[in-house]
Amino acid sequence: MTAKKASAALISVFHKDGLEPIVKKLDELGVTLYSTGGTEKFIRDLGINVVPVEDVTSYPSILGGRVKTLHPKVFGGILNRQDNESDVAQMSEFEIPQLDIVIVDLYPFEKTVASGASEQDIIEKIDIGGISLIRAAAKNFKDVLCVSSMEDYEDFLNVITEGEGTTNLEDRKRFATKAFNISSHYDAAIFNYFNQEKEETVLKISETKGQVLRYGENPHQKGYFFGDFDAMFSKLHGKELSYNNLLDVDAAVNLMGEFKNDDPTFAILKHNNACGLATRSTIKQAYVDALAGDPVSAFGGILISNVEIDKPTAEEIHNLFCEVVIAPSYSDEALEILKGKKNRIILIQNEIELPETLVRTCLNGVLVQDKDSKTDAKEDLNPVTDKKPTAEEIEDLIFASKLCKHTKSNTIVLAKNKQLCASGTGQTSRVDALNQAIHKAKSFEFDLDGAVMASDAFFPFPDCVEIADKAGIKSVIQPGGSIKDQLSIDYCNENGMAMVMTGTRHFKH
Repeated sequence: MTAKKASAALISVFHKDGLEPIVKKLDELGVTLYSTGGTEKFIRDLGINVVPVEDVTSYPSILGGRVKTLHPKVFGGILNRQDNESDVAQMSEFEIPQLDIVIVDLYPFEKTVASGASEQDIIEKIDIGGISLIRAAAKNFKDVLCVSSMEDYEDFLNVITEGEGTTNLEDRKRFATKAFNISSHYDAAIFNYFNQEKEETVLKISETKGQVLRYGENPHQKGYFFGDFDAMFSKLHGKELSYNNLLDVDAAVNLMGEFKNDDPTFAILKHNNACGLATRSTIKQAYVDALAGDPVSAFGGILISNVEIDKPTAEEIHNLFCEVVIAPSYSDEALEILKGKKNRIILIQNEIELPETLVRTCLNGVLVQDKDSKTDAKEDLNPVTDKKPTAEEIEDLIFASKLCKHTKSNTIVLAKNKQLCASGTGQTSRVDALNQAIHKAKSFEFDLDGAVMASDAFFPFPDCVEIADKAGIKSVIQPGGSIKDQLSIDYCNENGMAMVMTGTRHFKH
């Protein structure tokens, strides 16, 4: 049967917001209501007749509420096939009421975990009856419509109102799809809670919030984003973000996370790499000096600040065509200026925890790794040369190292006075990366005399320190670890350069 007139509904929910109009509509349509516990009381308090499930099963709610609906007379009413003679006969034989609609949600397991509750409280929020009812009703979508979340209340109310209590197969299957999405996500969350120590080498990812993008990396590719973007950002202005915008925003946020507690810092990114970065006493000067790092690449870039953007900074930014501006806040005057370009995307970054695990597809599977959460600090620096870096050079070395960590390998970063002079990005040779950085710095008239150099991996030969020395670079930071480290150390000693090793490589592929 495609169209089905509902005669009875089972309602047992944790979240009752938005339930009242549904209950009233079902009662108006003459649908018999069955319920349990708090939901039963909620319905009765509305002055609407409701049949307790206990009256059907002849069993009370037991074990502190752990067992209420787990009974053949409940599940028989949901799972029976109305076009099966044997099922119809057994329904009559055992006096099982037909249930055409099931409205059930689940205990808030994820919210309970996020709240920092005790393990016992978390365990009690693992739903058994609810998940079973949802799976049963969704499985039997040919005869039953399942509502598994309060987010679907409005949709369901429209369906029964328009159909005057009659549902069609298409709607029932659509709601079943929603139900299996809810149940599979719930089970994944429970498993991931139990598997925090990774005793089982298993990957379960479930994202229930998704959006269709205009396209993927290129217009001929479809694109989607799965995640709670609104939890991380407040979008104040501009067009919809694209696939490439989101990748760049991700790179910008991760880079600026290294400078979260530093003096005013501004970064400009293009294609996931920083083309400008500076730390200054004011955010306006930080932006001006970041832009000076590569005013050509900055066109159409992603801009991010670690402090509020004020009016003077916004006036400078407004002269540049950029896709996205990100900051923890904006002054009213700054926001008015930045909104002057209708397509410019303006985001406030909210304080939320970012994932500690990185996932990407690979071959016919998936690669998973821990996030590179190591940030090189002063205490990590191991001076290996006769000449030691000055206090100012140490600050620049740390600055350059933070940036190097977030730049595509092979990479070399050149910095001076907490300003990015240039970087060589994504090169197959470290020498090429260095030559690219030097050429770029000179093209924008940077004086590299006294600048520092950071490398994401060790130098297998002394060629890089030699090239850097001839360009005027006086101090170097690198992880070390090559069997030929001493060759680079010897060159630095012979030419009055300082070099520190950190012991930590920062490849970024």
